Amino acid sequence: MPAIPAWSVEAHLDLMKQANITKSILSITSPGTYLIDGKNSSARHLTRQCNEFAANLKMQHPDHFGFWASLPLPDVQGSLIELAYALDHLNADGVAMYTNSRGVYLGDSSLDPLFHELDRRNVTIFIHPTSPCVRDSHSVRSAAPLSQYPNPMFEFFFESARAVINLFLSGAIDRFPGITYIVSHAGGALPPNIERFTSFASSVLGLPLEINSDIVKKAFAEQFYFDLAGFVFPDQIYGLLRYVGVNRLLYGSDFPYTPATGVVGLAHTMNEDIGTAFPDIHDQQSILAGNARRLLGA
Repeated sequence: MPAIPAWSVEAHLDLMKQANITKSILSITSPGTYLIDGKNSSARHLTRQCNEFAANLKMQHPDHFGFWASLPLPDVQGSLIELAYALDHLNADGVAMYTNSRGVYLGDSSLDPLFHELDRRNVTIFIHPTSPCVRDSHSVRSAAPLSQYPNPMFEFFFESARAVINLFLSGAIDRFPGITYIVSHAGGALPPNIERFTSFASSVLGLPLEINSDIVKKAFAEQFYFDLAGFVFPDQIYGLLRYVGVNRLLYGSDFPYTPATGVVGLAHTMNEDIGTAFPDIHDQQSILAGNARRLLGA
């Protein structure tokens, strides 16, 4: 992004009032809390600070805020320590993970010890895209050649697709059935590529796993939710609906990277168009609040 936007509790609560948002789930967005290569201790310290800050906000405003805990990935051992602390002592609602951490993409076998624990605890993972990165190069620029455009403009959409596809093709979805995933921005570029990646994996690569679009649909219905942050209406939503039912959709604001005026404007667009995509008022209510309440146990 061109700049990191200002944020305050007061501004967030004011935005919620303007957009008629009852509760927000806070998280640290890209690039996360692992900021210096090889500095695990610094990442662990920063992650702990962020999680304790978010937990304090939740404690002070329990009706308005929850949070996804940060993890210092790709430091798996540090992430296991922080996961236990965040869930057992800070009352985190789940964890935020990025499509890749220093080039280690979700589904990579190096993350299996963490995923085993996430699976054991039935944790919800909020997946947010970050800048694409070639593993071990630690170079964002090498994987994003059109540097004149900010990565969130379109690279983030391909990142979401890349990460979720790797979760499927690595077998992680099957191996860790206790994990629930929330994918940002209506899945980004994932929906139109489902037939391609499943057919390619089976007919061209001959991967030793059963994969097709029906299997993906089943996993979506059982383990996935998709938030509708960004410019999902009036067009993008229909590609997602080929694979996902209304009970797996969640409202998302992307505040503060989407500024308050943008959040309010997108909410207005959503209110105008949601009736066309979802004529049933009960479906609309599920998307705007009911599904989130069920997921979070609220």
